[in-house]
Amino acid sequence: MTTLIFILLGTVVGFGIGVVYFRTSYKKKLEKALGAVEEILSKARLEADEIIHEGEAQAKEYWMKERKKFEKEAFEARKELEKTSKRLIEKEQMLDKKAEQIGRKEISLKQIESELKEREKALLAKEERLDKLNEEAARKLEEIARLTRDEAKQELLKSLEQQVRYESAQLMYRIREEAKEKAEKEAKELVLQAVQRIATVISQENTTSIVPIPSDDLKGRIIGKEGRNIKTFESITGVEVIIDDTPEVVILSSFDPVRREKAKLTLEKLIQDGRIHPAMIEEIYARTEEEFDEHLRKIGEDIALELGLSGFHPDMLRQIGKMKFRTSYGQNLLQHSVEVAYIAGIMASELGLSVVNARRAGLIHDIGKTADETYEGPHAIVGAQIARKLGESDLIVNAIAAHHGEDSPKSPIAVLVQAADAISGARPGARRESIEAYLKRVEKLEQIALGFSGVERAYALQAGREIRIIVEAQKISDTEAFDIARQVAQKIEGEVEFPGQIKVVVIRETRAVEFAR
Repeated sequence: MTTLIFILLGTVVGFGIGVVYFRTSYKKKLEKALGAVEEILSKARLEADEIIHEGEAQAKEYWMKERKKFEKEAFEARKELEKTSKRLIEKEQMLDKKAEQIGRKEISLKQIESELKEREKALLAKEERLDKLNEEAARKLEEIARLTRDEAKQELLKSLEQQVRYESAQLMYRIREEAKEKAEKEAKELVLQAVQRIATVISQENTTSIVPIPSDDLKGRIIGKEGRNIKTFESITGVEVIIDDTPEVVILSSFDPVRREKAKLTLEKLIQDGRIHPAMIEEIYARTEEEFDEHLRKIGEDIALELGLSGFHPDMLRQIGKMKFRTSYGQNLLQHSVEVAYIAGIMASELGLSVVNARRAGLIHDIGKTADETYEGPHAIVGAQIARKLGESDLIVNAIAAHHGEDSPKSPIAVLVQAADAISGARPGARRESIEAYLKRVEKLEQIALGFSGVERAYALQAGREIRIIVEAQKISDTEAFDIARQVAQKIEGEVEFPGQIKVVVIRETRAVEFAR
């Protein structure tokens, strides 16, 4: 029993000790866990504070950005509103002005309306007075003429009858003229039968000449170092030199046949001489110009010999030679004149007139077209003046002056030349209007350039697409050269009709020349 009690007591004491132990151990663990929880909570609080601070900073930054954006948009909106307000104010002012103008116009219209009403009243009053005056005038006329209205009608019918007779006479005259024209047409058909005996070839004038060369090696010498020779040649002659892949050929291009012929002769002499450089080009061109008159005279002599004519003045032979290098509506002037001479001669032969006089007048009828600028007036009158000056007879002078109707024909020869000229120009393919217009245009370009002070020479090149102007270096400075180019371009735009564009090139060249002895 005692043992059982001790066992029970030991069990109770052990259980109590165990309970105390476990409670103490649990308490420590609980305190440790609470400490850990507190530590976690403090860390969480710190992290939460950091997150809150960071969030506040980001929110503040975002707020600042949004505020700036809002302020910018608000500023732009205010600016746009100010502009809109300003425009509205301006429009309002304009509307006010227009309202004032409309008001003034209304006032002026009312004034005009009132004036018109007054004028209308005045006109009505004047009409009434005129009616009264007309009645009074008619009454007075009856009193003066002592004619009644019926008698006046009879007089009017008589005057109308006279007018009808006059118009009938005019109609009869017109019918006679039409019959005369028909007869003339039939006569021309008869004349054309004689023209058929002439087999003259009509060739259109072109703007290029071909110069054959012995070999293509000469092309490089013609061009020269850095193009020096070809530039000098073009500058002196006013003719464009075209050197392409065509074998053993050099092409010269210019609208002026005389200038092109001089350039051709110069180039042929240079090729024959072999020495091609700027100084030699100038020398040979100067020599060619001196010999060119003799060349023209030789052409005139050959044509006169072909037509069986003689006794021409040497200057007249040169004028005839010049005709080879002139065109009229695209028709070569010399070929046209020779054809007119043959046609006039044949018709003169059929009519029993002087063939020599007819051919002579026909050959030189257009000589006025070769005259220089000192002569003024129609080419027929100018040609007559030249012919009289060079010793032609009055019959020939009259035939020249009358071939376009500027003077009355005084002989049958003049009539024949007039008819032969019309026939030659009217033949199919004889003339071409576009070439004539082109030549007039390029001549106009040169005339415009030469009209400026200090311009020495001017050449139209590139088929009229370029005008090259050479000025005197002593009179024109570099700045003035630019100004001349601008003024020429402006004048061309104002006075000349042309397709595309025209290049204006002004060249101012200074040369220093000295001789070593």
